[in-house]
Amino acid sequence: MSSKVIPWYKRQKYGSQVKSDLAYQHSTKRVISQQTQRKSTCKSATQVQAQATEAMAEPAYTIPVFRQRTTEVTEETEEYQRVSTKVEKGLAAIQEELQRMKIATKAQVDSLAMEKEVKEMMYKKVDLDEIPRLPDFMVALRPHTVWEKTPVKLFCTVLGNPRPIVKWYKGGVPVDPLSAPGKYKIENKYGVHSLIISRCVVSDTAEYSAVASNAYGTATSTAAVTVRRAAGAGWSSQIGLVPHLTDIHPTKLEVTLVDCFPVTFGVEGESASLLCSMVVVPDLPNLPPVVQWYRDDKPLKPSHLAEMSVGGGVARLVLPHLAKDDEGLYTVRIYSKDGTAEHCAYLFVSDATAPVAGAPGAPMSVKAYDINSDYVLVAWKPPNTVNEAAITGYFVDRCEVGSDTWVQCNDAPVKVCKYPVHGLKVGHCYHFRVRAVNSAGISRPSRKSEKVTALDPAENERLQGSHEGVPSAPGQVVATRNTKSSVFVQWDAPKHTQGLMGYYIDGRIVGTKEWFPCNHKPFKHNRFVVHGLTPGESYVFRVQAVNVFGLSDESQESSPIEVESALATPSTPYGICMLSCDGSSMTVAWKSPKRCGGSKINAYYVDKRDADTLIWKEVNLSAILDRVCTVDNLTEGTFYEFKVQAANVAGVGVPSAPSLPMKCEAWNMEQPGPAYDLTFSEVRSHSLVLVWKAPVYTGASAVSGYFVDMAKKGSSEFVTLNQDAITQRYLQVTDLEEGESYVFRVRAVNAHGIGKPSMVTEAVCARPPPGTKEIVAGVDEETGDIFLSLEASDISTTSEFVWSKNYKAIGECPRIAITTKGRNSKLSFINPDKDDLGRYSVVVTDTDGVSASHTLTEDALNTMLELSHAIRNPIVPLKHGLNYEVLEKGHVRFWAQAVKISPSVSYRFVVNDKEVTSGEGHKMSHDVATGVIQMIVDNFTRASEGTYTVQIHDGKAKAQSSLVLVGDVFLAALKEAEFQRREYVRKQGAHFSEYLSFTVTEDCTVMLACKLANMKKETTFHWYKEDEEIVPETPPNVMSGACALPIPLFSRKDQGVYKAVIGDERGKDTSTFDISGQVFDDIINAIAKIAGESASDLVIQCTPEGIRLQCYMNYYTEEMKTVWKHKESKIASSEKMRIGGTAEMAWMQICDPSDKEKGLYTIEIYDGVKTHSRTFDLSGQAYTDAYEEYLRLKAAAFAEKNRGRVMGGLPDVVTIMEQKSLSLTCTVWGEPTPEVTWFKNEQEVASNEHTKITFDGGKFASLVINQVTPEDSGKYSINVRNKYGGEFVEITVSVYRHGEQIPEAKLGQPKMATPSVTTGLPKSPAPSSKTPTPSKSQTPALSMKSPTPASTAKSPTPAPKSPTPAPKSPTPAPKSPTPAPKSPTPALKSPTPAPQSPTPTPKSPGFKSPTPLAKSPTPSPKSPTPTPAPKSPTPSPARSIKSPTPPRFMKSPTPPRK
Repeated sequence: MSSKVIPWYKRQKYGSQVKSDLAYQHSTKRVISQQTQRKSTCKSATQVQAQATEAMAEPAYTIPVFRQRTTEVTEETEEYQRVSTKVEKGLAAIQEELQRMKIATKAQVDSLAMEKEVKEMMYKKVDLDEIPRLPDFMVALRPHTVWEKTPVKLFCTVLGNPRPIVKWYKGGVPVDPLSAPGKYKIENKYGVHSLIISRCVVSDTAEYSAVASNAYGTATSTAAVTVRRAAGAGWSSQIGLVPHLTDIHPTKLEVTLVDCFPVTFGVEGESASLLCSMVVVPDLPNLPPVVQWYRDDKPLKPSHLAEMSVGGGVARLVLPHLAKDDEGLYTVRIYSKDGTAEHCAYLFVSDATAPVAGAPGAPMSVKAYDINSDYVLVAWKPPNTVNEAAITGYFVDRCEVGSDTWVQCNDAPVKVCKYPVHGLKVGHCYHFRVRAVNSAGISRPSRKSEKVTALDPAENERLQGSHEGVPSAPGQVVATRNTKSSVFVQWDAPKHTQGLMGYYIDGRIVGTKEWFPCNHKPFKHNRFVVHGLTPGESYVFRVQAVNVFGLSDESQESSPIEVESALATPSTPYGICMLSCDGSSMTVAWKSPKRCGGSKINAYYVDKRDADTLIWKEVNLSAILDRVCTVDNLTEGTFYEFKVQAANVAGVGVPSAPSLPMKCEAWNMEQPGPAYDLTFSEVRSHSLVLVWKAPVYTGASAVSGYFVDMAKKGSSEFVTLNQDAITQRYLQVTDLEEGESYVFRVRAVNAHGIGKPSMVTEAVCARPPPGTKEIVAGVDEETGDIFLSLEASDISTTSEFVWSKNYKAIGECPRIAITTKGRNSKLSFINPDKDDLGRYSVVVTDTDGVSASHTLTEDALNTMLELSHAIRNPIVPLKHGLNYEVLEKGHVRFWAQAVKISPSVSYRFVVNDKEVTSGEGHKMSHDVATGVIQMIVDNFTRASEGTYTVQIHDGKAKAQSSLVLVGDVFLAALKEAEFQRREYVRKQGAHFSEYLSFTVTEDCTVMLACKLANMKKETTFHWYKEDEEIVPETPPNVMSGACALPIPLFSRKDQGVYKAVIGDERGKDTSTFDISGQVFDDIINAIAKIAGESASDLVIQCTPEGIRLQCYMNYYTEEMKTVWKHKESKIASSEKMRIGGTAEMAWMQICDPSDKEKGLYTIEIYDGVKTHSRTFDLSGQAYTDAYEEYLRLKAAAFAEKNRGRVMGGLPDVVTIMEQKSLSLTCTVWGEPTPEVTWFKNEQEVASNEHTKITFDGGKFASLVINQVTPEDSGKYSINVRNKYGGEFVEITVSVYRHGEQIPEAKLGQPKMATPSVTTGLPKSPAPSSKTPTPSKSQTPALSMKSPTPASTAKSPTPAPKSPTPAPKSPTPAPKSPTPAPKSPTPALKSPTPAPQSPTPTPKSPGFKSPTPLAKSPTPSPKSPTPTPAPKSPTPSPARSIKSPTPPRFMKSPTPPRK
């Protein structure tokens, strides 16, 4: 890629030879060597004559010149030393001769001076030119008003002696033409100084000044420049558009190319833009320069495939739909008044992704020949095949213009690159395309051909085609160095070149087998520049020839060549600035060339001149290695200009542009001078690092810090980045806009203030170089060294990796070792510690800004030190340390697991400091796949207590792990081992495979279940509770393998230890299950869960005591966690609120309810996890109905309680001998006092002498028959009644004569004639102490009247004993049909039972009463007619008594079960 300008008078026919830049540099160097001898010392002795190669057929494309290189580097070195020695000797002789001539010349000059002085004294003449004179403007600046985007020229003429230096200012700021290339142009011709502003904008409106200075003073001329906009505010809007300057022709424009398109790479189907920016003077929007584009020396015309535009200082070519036909050398040629400015570069177009993997690329250059009325001959160029299968043929498609339908023309692939298409319609227009075919599939179609109309007839003879075949392979291929990313390839043409379309070039990296295409379109010439190569890599190349029949065989491969730049002299240094001046010397510095020429720069040469002369003088004869030079012997007050040349082994480069004039004036300011050598590194999308050097001139005190200023490119408004001065000479700038360009400057600070700013840097774009990589910190896996490493994305043969710590270069340091190999550089630390912490950076020289940095922190260093120690002292990493596991039969397994082990691993186990070997009692093994190492101890006993250790060796790595088994830990392991041994023995016979556990069925039956194994028919099974055997209704079936014991209606009484025992002749096994504590709670919770889920809604059941809420469920027991709530308040059981339940329901009774008991009632059943709730709203109509029913039941109960009744004392049957006295006495009760009536055979008995009836105290009723006779036999009855009701009790009396056999005891017949029997007094059971006593008659009568006086305690005559004791009486006492409760108030377990008759009934004599009988206050004698004195005022009636008015009870409906 190159650019050049060809003047009109030097334009020749393209194709003639032109010199390359390298050849020009060598010719220039020879001219310079003729001017001076001192620069010859830097020329390489191995310089070879540069040759200019022939230009490619494309115009204006310069072929790089390649030097002939000796085959051996040693030969070059020897030749260089030999010539250097010879040159040094010659130089010494020349210096001696010069010294001799200098002395002779000085003597001659002195003689001539004396003669001249004599003549001047004789002929004294005044020379006006020698009179000192201040600058004076003969022609001053004048103001200008111009249109926007038009040029303006300010000029003036100034005189003075010595010749003044003119500087231009805009608003007091110096005008720098380099700050905006092409914007300003400063000229000085024949004493006329001019400033040309090429393209004015509104911002150029300002006051411009020209300041002329010399040793005797200064002069200033000012003028205003006003730039008006064509359409805008003010008077300019009335003028209209910018006038058309018809007198300017395009060829009179000055055109300077600024930035041109590089070598470009594209892909089929994508788009590509080739841009060339330029500066045009004058830049007129309606008169752009003439631009012409070429591809392969053929002019391009604007079309839908090539869009061209010129304007805004940019010439643009857009290829919207790339195809391989677009590949080639593109040239842009711009016409100017100085000739033509042109630039060329290659565009590469690679194949798009094939529709089928392995399919070939698309053909190209499809054209139609021999156009006929019914057929057309279509020809094309084959694609390049590198790694794909060989092409077997082609398909040709056609499409009529205006249609999108493509029709395949040939059924079978054609093998040659041409095909006659038949069947065309006369007058119709067609496009053609071609697809290639190989064994993998069909390629993408080629670009369609130009439009073809089938009109002209032609002969068919040319359709037969040629009988020639594919061309022969090209000859020798030679590759030579070109640039750091390209190689120049040449080859010999094939023997026969007729019909040759071109060549395909392929490349391959040395050491690989993959070939890659270098071009995708046949190249016509036998030399080609391969671009896009990796610097530093070695490549080989091959070439194939192409014709219509296909590709030739590959040529022989070229010799390997490393990609690096061809040797050339360095480019020009730049940025010359003054660092210090003492009035007689000046210190200047400059920046190194941007291109070193493929060799390290080994010298700099500085020239100087007075600003008002044209003669340059050499400053240094010997080479300067640094980029700072102090120039001595200067005249104070004189302006000087400097230029610098760089040199390498290829020679001395082109001198730099002259610096700006610098005045030799002593610096006496107290502030420091400018910093210098500002460089950039680590340029990223949003940050960069700026590094600089300290000022040479420090001022009156030492430099204490620096300020860094930044501005966007093109702007003069600098922003200071740091508020406080920084002491270090670097700064990381952040928060940059990606893609934006910036400039920087640095100002030094000392105790006296801020010094001069440095020279403004070049603009830098905030965008990282392609392929940028960062520094990697790590630890070497083999040596364990901690290192920082960088792989450079770009490198050249002269590149060096410069490492720095805190941006100070690292020299020879015993703590750090730096190694570089190819693109990689590694900085290794030797015994690193905290002193090595800091920020490390590396810069790769002679690259486009390849650099990076890394901050080494203490945490990161500690982490890497740990890893380094692990690598240097390797260990076998363990997933699990030594552990133990008790196996079946009581064996104990000791094991450890490593992360990874190799098959060659070795290990040993040590127990109590004694190594254990694998053998009897110990088995050792390992598994490489899992990393497990184990030892199994067969007999684990008390002697096994101690410390166990495993030692592992795997290569260089080691590991050790110990396990201490002593004390409680050992006892636990021993217990487990013994248990496993017993288990093993147990399982040899019938045994439990699963021990007892519980489950709860849906009906809340608790099942104790177990599973059995190894059963036999003879095996027995027994259940026990607290060692008492339980015999279930269904015998257990051991052969089923499972047994279960149901426990229905589970409650607290079922707590205890249950045991299941199985056994046979092989032994027995036992399983126990303790139902208590937590186990009992778990069972209750399980029952509560089922009960809670089955619970019904709350229902009302009214009783005489109050309103009862009932909840039915599968099962209820008071052990369940049940809570009753009223309006979210928990209810405790009390006399007012009674809580209870039965097996089928839970209830809560509100005794004596009132309005405050209204509200929402809730029952909550908690099962340990979840709470089951049921609610009932006892309010409104529900409460009203329940309360009315409660009042009715309460009234009925009160009536039942207070009705008249017989409390006891009367037998059912009485047998008595005649002439005895019969006394029937009973206790009655009622409130109010009842009426008593006696009946015999349903006839009322009146009281008389024989039958006496008494009723004492309203409690004791008696019927006494004196001297009974058989007529007195019969059925007697007593009727006790008050207003609430009463009772009717019957007694059968049988009278027998003396001497008769006592009759059998039958109801209604006397049993015996023994009179004593008739006087048997049935015992009245005493009511419970909790039985309420009626308010009336609290104290019963102590005596009662009877026909037969009853004996009292003081009676002297004891009562006669009955011949038949009362307990043995054959006539039992009457039983009450209803068992007597202990109390109307239920027991604690059931505080509120279902309502029963409050009247208790006594048991007949001969049965044990559950309640002890109350003793009478006055003991009754054992008389045939005893008078009982019951303590309780409300004794229970006999069981045979029937209530004539039974109470009514309300039945509550039972809700359906869930």
